Amino acid sequence: MSSPIEQAIRQICEEKGLAYEAVLSAIEAALAAAYRKDFGDKNMNIEVEFDPETGATRVFDVKMVVADITPEALEAADLERKARVEKLANEIKQARDRGESVTSVTIDEDDLPSFNPKTELMLSAASVLKMSASIGDVLRTEMPMEGEFGRMAAMTAKQVIMQKLREAEREIVFNEFKEHEGKMLNGTVQRREGRVVLVDIGRTTGIIRPEDQIPTERYATGDRIKVYVRQVALTTRGPEILLSRASEEVVRKLFEMEIPEVSEGTVEIKALAREAGSRSKVSVSAKDDSIDPIGACIGQRGTRIQTIIAELGGEKVDIIEWNDIPEKFIANALAPAKVLAVSVQESDRSASVKVNADQLSLAIGRGGQNVRLAAKLSGWKINIAEEGKPDQIVESVEGVENVETTPLSTTSTSEAQPSDSTPSTPETT
Repeated sequence: MSSPIEQAIRQICEEKGLAYEAVLSAIEAALAAAYRKDFGDKNMNIEVEFDPETGATRVFDVKMVVADITPEALEAADLERKARVEKLANEIKQARDRGESVTSVTIDEDDLPSFNPKTELMLSAASVLKMSASIGDVLRTEMPMEGEFGRMAAMTAKQVIMQKLREAEREIVFNEFKEHEGKMLNGTVQRREGRVVLVDIGRTTGIIRPEDQIPTERYATGDRIKVYVRQVALTTRGPEILLSRASEEVVRKLFEMEIPEVSEGTVEIKALAREAGSRSKVSVSAKDDSIDPIGACIGQRGTRIQTIIAELGGEKVDIIEWNDIPEKFIANALAPAKVLAVSVQESDRSASVKVNADQLSLAIGRGGQNVRLAAKLSGWKINIAEEGKPDQIVESVEGVENVETTPLSTTSTSEAQPSDSTPSTPETT
């Protein structure tokens, strides 16, 4: 039968989802801190071995053997370090006086001898403890237990255990969600803190920053939403999980979740362009000629695409057929507008598009959105003109829209939809 201590350890493991070794390591670190508090000194590098079955504790002072260094050499090295620090400080001050920016500095100390009495032991002293000691050896000297720990040492041990358990729990949560990075998760909106939305995603809470929110969405407490795990990082305050609703990858993941042909790989998403909350364009192609990629994405009576649109809060989605020929692909990307002709200039990756007069405004889109997304989708600058008239150039850079004088230029890939909520491509069954 296991001892009460071991039973308590296993109970903590079950409640917090921690590994047995992690809890045992926390106890040993706490005992080391308590021993250092009551019986040790600042030059001791204490390690403890604890047996939970018997409650026995062994304490060791652990040091690495290094070459002998004379006091004079150490003192000279310290003076040299101080001189190098002062010289570097003067150089930084002079650089700042000249208006130069100083972001990072380093001090080279590789050529200076150093000695840390807490973790290192000189060879001459190590030979007294162990005659066969050599440079690089690690000596573990067992220390006596001189009595029971005092109240302050016990408090120190308790604080160390709590801190170590929190760190272990954070590490487990980080590792768990790091595996979900780049995936979609279901979450529940907890609350808002300023412009940041906190979402419960299971064992922890993720955050949606303003730039990752869809402008047209309102996140009310208790709402269940699908979120894309954009980044998982371990900070001093624990794991930070950044979620997104506005990323282009949200559309890609929803296609993979709702359309079996996309998840199986028979239909491939070649490019994506998105303006979150408004419209997306998705370019697809089929690896099997017998499969209609657009029809597979739309579904019978539009059920598949309507499910995706509903999850995106009514965001319009255009499904575009991919084509290796730039002229044909650019014409497809400008749907729902009908294009008469496309000519491309490989030198600057620009394309001139001709449309009828009644298609010009539809090709450009409201605020230039349609042609802007088509350019993002194709990776080409697009100049649109009415048949028989000079080119009308459209541009959108970082949200600045101009429909008269500058060329539309962008390289990101994404996808969009027509001006109504229905897919722009013919529905197939």
